[in-house]
Amino acid sequence: MTDTISTVVWGTGNVGRLAIRAVDAHPALELAHVIVHDPAKVGRDAGDLGGLGRTVGVAATDDVEAVLAAGPRAVVYAASGDIRPDDALADICRAIRAGAVVVTPSLYALYDHRSAPPEVRTPVEQAIADGGGSLFVSGIDPGWGNDVLPLLISGLTARVDGIRCQEIFDYTTYDQPDSVRHLVGMGHPLDYEPPMLMATVPAMVWGGQIRLIARALGIELDDVREHVERRALDTTVTTAAMGDFEAGTQGAVRFEVQGIVDGEARIVIEHVTRIHPSCAPDWPQPPAGEDGAHRVIIEGSPRLEVTVEATENGNRSEGGNATAVGRLVGALDWLVAAEPGLYDALDVPLRWIPGRGFGGTK
Repeated sequence: MTDTISTVVWGTGNVGRLAIRAVDAHPALELAHVIVHDPAKVGRDAGDLGGLGRTVGVAATDDVEAVLAAGPRAVVYAASGDIRPDDALADICRAIRAGAVVVTPSLYALYDHRSAPPEVRTPVEQAIADGGGSLFVSGIDPGWGNDVLPLLISGLTARVDGIRCQEIFDYTTYDQPDSVRHLVGMGHPLDYEPPMLMATVPAMVWGGQIRLIARALGIELDDVREHVERRALDTTVTTAAMGDFEAGTQGAVRFEVQGIVDGEARIVIEHVTRIHPSCAPDWPQPPAGEDGAHRVIIEGSPRLEVTVEATENGNRSEGGNATAVGRLVGALDWLVAAEPGLYDALDVPLRWIPGRGFGGTK
């Protein structure tokens, strides 16, 4: 393809590594730059950082200014926003102001930008006005499981009484110690208050997706509420990537963000997360033999239940992330062709990309 879209992957952690692979596979995209923050990664080939098993001739750099000055048309912003939301917002606005379309999972508040607080939405809108770029935010949990999938299958029913979106995940093989231990609280005493579970935080993160579903269904919400449960480990467990988690510390968490209609929780996003499958065995489980799954349950007529299991190169812990990255990267060529703006999951179509099938190459 002669008119490929010059694309930057910004960040090479759990999301960025997968984004490199997705951009490399997309026939309309050209991986032009990879931005890293770790000095040890500067100069390494993107193929190495992305686990492609081959070189692609793109060396990682930490020179953000030079990359944006080169005028990329698209940016996959994969750097974490969990513990640096203000920095992530500033980075993303900088890329938009440079004229790029940006996709990211890092700004939770913009899952539904119509309900986002002004301190997040206004800088993005100003950057779009200044530079002519665009932004689409979709979650890594993955976002499609909390928006387009439930809406799609709700169209197969005669009546919808309730929607429940579940992420069920075992962190045993996950390699994200800061988020798992400190943000979510695994391995901390139960009197520790994890930032991700503090009052109002789950609704801040996932409430936008509740509102998005309600808006698509033409339903008016009375409220958005939270419910959180935590369980302790009965015995010390050892994980391959993150080491020991002591008996008596938090080993599992279950929370719901609930969209309330006529006094009842009608639209629910639920996360059930464990550091080991032995903890909270009575809570919802993934399918037998799996360490994670995403499930949508439509209560109605008929009742529907769809469970999605994903693997990436045989790795189940990366599978869900890979689908979320696929949703984001797959939107880039559509965003480039669209007018500059701030988009959500109801705006951006989920579609097959011609040329990506059956081992096809660029």
